[in-house]
Amino acid sequence: MLPVSGHAGTVDPAASAPPVPRIGVVTMQPGEIFWERFGHNALVVIDPATGRATSYNFGFFDLAEPDFVANFIRGDMSYRLVALPFHEDMAIYRQEGRGVSIQWLDLAPADAKALADALAVNARPENARYGYDYFLDNCSTRVRDAIDGALDGVLERHMATPSEGSTYRTEALRLASPAPLMWLGFDIGLGPSADRPLSRWEEAFVPMRLADALREVRLADGRPLVSEEYEILPHRIAPEPQGSTRRWKWWALAGLVIAGVTVWLGRRRPRVLAALALSGWTLAGAVGALFLFIWFGTAHRFGWVNHNLLLFNPLCWSLLPGAWQLLRGRIPRRWFRRMLWIVAACPLVALLVYWVSALPQRHLHWIVLLLPVHAALAWTWGRRSRTRL
Repeated sequence: MLPVSGHAGTVDPAASAPPVPRIGVVTMQPGEIFWERFGHNALVVIDPATGRATSYNFGFFDLAEPDFVANFIRGDMSYRLVALPFHEDMAIYRQEGRGVSIQWLDLAPADAKALADALAVNARPENARYGYDYFLDNCSTRVRDAIDGALDGVLERHMATPSEGSTYRTEALRLASPAPLMWLGFDIGLGPSADRPLSRWEEAFVPMRLADALREVRLADGRPLVSEEYEILPHRIAPEPQGSTRRWKWWALAGLVIAGVTVWLGRRRPRVLAALALSGWTLAGAVGALFLFIWFGTAHRFGWVNHNLLLFNPLCWSLLPGAWQLLRGRIPRRWFRRMLWIVAACPLVALLVYWVSALPQRHLHWIVLLLPVHAALAWTWGRRSRTRL
């Protein structure tokens, strides 16, 4: 028998409606391991019949799977969606001291049920895997797309506006800044495609940015998408890094100081300079070779056409025999001097490309740091027919 209201013969629509799942977006603050630096998020679904809370987490990968390292290097990563009890998913974040907050979504019953059903189907083993992309297809974009699919595109239309100047590079450097080597890898390894201004939709590859955007979304009837938000776990480690401005003038000053020391060593301690140049050219050539491998041998599209090839130049390896001769007190052949000037000219080409590009790769600080150094080495050894040792 259906429940009825106080008026005889009238069915109560609320009492007769099927139970509706409750859906929320859980946002985890950045952790201290390098793959935790960008934060994380998941969707939680509460079954109205049982009260069971299930976390749908798109961030699972298996370090023990065959060829994991090779696939990581090639940029062919495979992640998967895992459905697990919510309290189990939260246990690791509690242990690590990472803050967690939840935003409950005010979805129409049909939309909430459609989203819950889609997540359950997506979490099946045959559907759970997806091709991971660090910026374009990650745990946060999967959460964003799942919500947008249930709302028939409302989320994307709302978030199509420009961000406040964010690019993939600025977000990567901001969040990687507590780990200097990670910061360095992003800064020199990302090519010009990482410097395109982002919309708020694209910016949502960062979970915290998605959480910010959800707070502002209004549905067709004007009500906010987020009906309630609160903290689940307190954040007990370093907070999310804020952005900072790089002062290229300080980098230029450092480059001029290093160049001055280079010229002085060339006059007073040429073998010391030769030893330093041998190490520096070996490293620069290796970094440049890595850039070429990323460009031509991997699917890491945001590392392609990296203009830092003109600064960390594989041609530096051609200078190693000459550096070895200088270290042993001998005078290199004429080709060494020619290659010095060619290597020194490459940063000038990078500077010209930077000036004429409508959307340049944001590496001016590296140009002004390394251009004086390459020029000083060419001035020291490239202009002489004989070198006093």
